[in-house]
Amino acid sequence: MDGHLSAARSIENYIKNNTSKIEVKLVDCIEYINKYLNKILAESYNEAAKKAPWAWKRAYHSSNHGLTSKAVTTSNKLFSIKLNKLLQDFEPDLIISTHPFGTQMCGILKKKGKINCPLATILTDFHIHGQWLVFNEYCDYFFVSNQQMKSDMIEYGISEDKIYVSGIPVSEKFQENFDRERICAEFDLNPNEQVILFFAGGEFGLGNKTTIMVLKALIRLFSKTQVVAISGKNPKIKAKFDELVKVTDSEERIKVLEYTNQVPELMSISSFVITKPGGLTSTESLTSHLPMIIINPIPGQEEENAEFLVEKGVAIWIKKNDNVARALKTLYRDTQKLPLMKENAIALAKPNSTKTICEILLREVKK
Repeated sequence: MDGHLSAARSIENYIKNNTSKIEVKLVDCIEYINKYLNKILAESYNEAAKKAPWAWKRAYHSSNHGLTSKAVTTSNKLFSIKLNKLLQDFEPDLIISTHPFGTQMCGILKKKGKINCPLATILTDFHIHGQWLVFNEYCDYFFVSNQQMKSDMIEYGISEDKIYVSGIPVSEKFQENFDRERICAEFDLNPNEQVILFFAGGEFGLGNKTTIMVLKALIRLFSKTQVVAISGKNPKIKAKFDELVKVTDSEERIKVLEYTNQVPELMSISSFVITKPGGLTSTESLTSHLPMIIINPIPGQEEENAEFLVEKGVAIWIKKNDNVARALKTLYRDTQKLPLMKENAIALAKPNSTKTICEILLREVKK
């Protein structure tokens, strides 16, 4: 869920930083419509992703079409009534949506003649889900991460003129040139040694058993390499990481962080990243030209992201029954693999995605 809001914030910040006469209002539409409903939906998604991923996978695919899809659309018709009140008060000249539900609500309102301004949708993954395309005839712009998505949308019947292969918007901080020595000093790292960035926690984590196995393998196999492990909103993982680092006497080269707002800086000094393949984190990794080691993607959109990234040669997917240590050892011994993955990441990255999207849309506002 955070990826949608992060993409929206990147767009908001770019417009505010580069224009002076345009008012921008960022709205989490479900939160605005009903904050309690938003909490329930978020908690339901979190619980399903953690405890019953098979159920989430079934729900994800069934919402592509059929009765589940119709039920979602019906709900969005009801939600659009309250959203319309906000839009009538604000009277936007342009609406930019980074979530399929927001796009559907605005499409419904355009169909009813309640609003008539241009509508732009930014898809925040590497594969299309059917919910993004409901009421697509009322959307004026689609921004996608890759050419295959554009081809699939054209085949679906959407006009090519509406579709832009822009990439997913990320913070402008990823465009900065960082001082490696300064950042390493800040995190107590040796600037002359390799750094691996490990996103281990977050709301879902990577699965406690797998996560611990990954850190153990990194400590044992990459004995001359530094690791920054981010446990996120997962105090159990943080405690286990701290214990493992202490037992293995690895404090000098293994840094465990509960949270950081310096992801661009850390990615700039890293050789590769171990992570779940959310749309935002994957885009940030590509923008930073980092190979990815993917572990435990959430069934549905993250698995589809993983398939795309592996196919493009920028990621290795360590699957559920794979031997984590063996997979990392193979990567460590293959001196050609990581450089090739880095080259592929550079080729696939769209570092100016936020600027590209905003420049296209700002021309619309100025018409």
